[in-house]
Amino acid sequence: MKQIISVLIFSFSVFTVSAQGILDKMNKAVSKDTNTKKAINSITKTVSGNTGGKTLSNDDIISGLKEALTIGTKNSATKLGSVDGFFKDAALKILMPPEAQKVSSTLRTMGMGSLVDKAILSMNRAAEDAASGVGEIFVDAIKNMSIKDGMNILKGGNTAATDYLKSTTTQQLSEKMRPVIETSLKKTEATKYWNDVFTNYNRVSTKFG
Repeated sequence: MKQIISVLIFSFSVFTVSAQGILDKMNKAVSKDTNTKKAINSITKTVSGNTGGKTLSNDDIISGLKEALTIGTKNSATKLGSVDGFFKDAALKILMPPEAQKVSSTLRTMGMGSLVDKAILSMNRAAEDAASGVGEIFVDAIKNMSIKDGMNILKGGNTAATDYLKSTTTQQLSEKMRPVIETSLKKTEATKYWNDVFTNYNRVSTKFG
């Protein structure tokens, strides 16, 4: 019984880590958006004094930054929310966490690799389904950006914008994201597939371990 309970707890922890990781993956996607980078570079030149004769207020500058990040976030959410938005992007694809490699290798050795593959695919499908909802969470964080936050982003390094979004992904944002992810997990039957993975692993490890 202890082994069964530990497997179920571990299964739940995999869901939690994967759900929280979607925000980081969204961050990566935003940072890769070409139009967003161009817009931020243009605004940065304005702040540094290379304005081409234009004079903008801080409000105008931050408004432009918010617009650029919002567009980048929405573009990324649309891309990630499409079929294979996660699954066929090597940088974003959700894989078995290191802690679960033993589970994966054991089942594959026992001829149940397709079960593992279905579980991984279902998790990526859940992430794709949830991407739009996660995008809205990012947009809310952008809307709440202060002038000070915006200036820090523009004067910071290449990752300053996504660092800001990551830093504002507080427990409150994670709580907002959780029901979105849970709904997507059920919709794509990811919960079923992962339960199948750990149920079979538990059965095999009990029989041969």
